[in-house]
This record gives sequence, C-alpha cells and structure tokens, in this order.
Amino acid sequence: MAAASPSVFLLMVNGQVESAQFPEHDDLYCKYCFVYGQDWAPTAGLEEGISQITSKSLDARRALVWNFPIDVTFKSTNPYGWPQIVLSVYGPDVFGNDVVRGYGAVHVPFSPGRHKRTVPMFVPESTSKLQKFTSWFMGRRPEYTDPKVVAQGEGREVTRVRSQGFVTLLFNVVTKDMRKLGYDTGPPDTQGVSGHSPPQGLPT
Repeated sequence: MAAASPSVFLLMVNGQVESAQFPEHDDLYCKYCFVYGQDWAPTAGLEEGISQITSKSLDARRALVWNFPIDVTFKSTNPYGWPQIVLSVYGPDVFGNDVVRGYGAVHVPFSPGRHKRTVPMFVPESTSKLQKFTSWFMGRRPEYTDPKVVAQGEGREVTRVRSQGFVTLLFNVVTKDMRKLGYDTGPPDTQGVSGHSPPQGLPT
C-alpha cells in the first residue's frame, strides 16, 4: 500500500547570532525574532531570544562576539511568507539608558546546508535637529514599537534611517518533503548540511 503524500513540508533551522561590528559602540546585546507568512507555523524551538551583553574583543577586529544559539522548526504548505529573522541590537548611551543601536532582517536561506550571512544594520533618525537633540537629552532615541516592521515593506519608505554596523549570522538549514511537494531548493539529494558526505556503509 502506497504511503500517503505529505501535505506540509518542514524547515529546520539552527545556528547562531555569531558576532557584530559596531565601531562606535560597545557593551551591546541582541534580540531576535522570526517573521513569517500566514501559512507557516512553528512546531519546535524558540521563535525569539535575547543574548547576553558582550564587549569588544581585544584583537584587531574589535568584534562583539555573542555566539547566541538559534534553533527553530517550521511547517508550511507553501513557500510564500518564507521566514525572516529580525535583529535588534541595544546598548547603553552616555546616560546609561538602553537605546537601540541597530535593526536588521534577512530571510532564512532557501537551500539546505550551512550558510553565513552578514546583515547591515540601521537606526531610525529624528526628522529635525531639535528632535535629535531632545531625544539625545531625554535618553529616548527613535525606535520602532514593534521591530517586526523591519521585515515588512509597508511604511518603510517614509522612515528616515542611518546605516550603523553589521551582524553576522550562521545558519544550518534542513528541509523535509519540499521535493515531494514539487519545490526544488537545490541539487538532488541535498537534504542535510552541504559539504558533508554520509559515512561509508550508511544509506543516503
């Protein structure tokens, strides 16, 4: 008796928010969350997280290293609304208040395997010099009430922003049953981490 065809596919993502480069800032922490379409649903793992505070390394790179883990599994019936990870980086200002130091977003890689992504970060800007001075003096910098808007297009064109820093992510992506549902995400038989062949004597 033939097995029933799958009605959903799985996307399994693990990895880490590895590090960041913010030349003008130190003692930063990172929050992440996932944004996805209506047909997607998480089945395991964490959709959001917050890292520890880290300081710049003492070597020439002056990197902010978090190595903060990501581990989540989604199911869906179609690729529309493919998950994005939204990053928000925070740190202290001169008055000791936590203020946003950068927002960024990137899609989870579409093909199975190991992937590295460098995400450019940005911060919203005040629309006038008076607002900029007032927000600096009051310790209340412009920020989004919901960071998930970073992954959406609506209203973004009227927001003034400034580029500031980069965050590096590592992804290990595994998909299941996408090919059975008619979706081609890479070379044949690529269902695991790319670059690693199975041990000899084991079925592929």
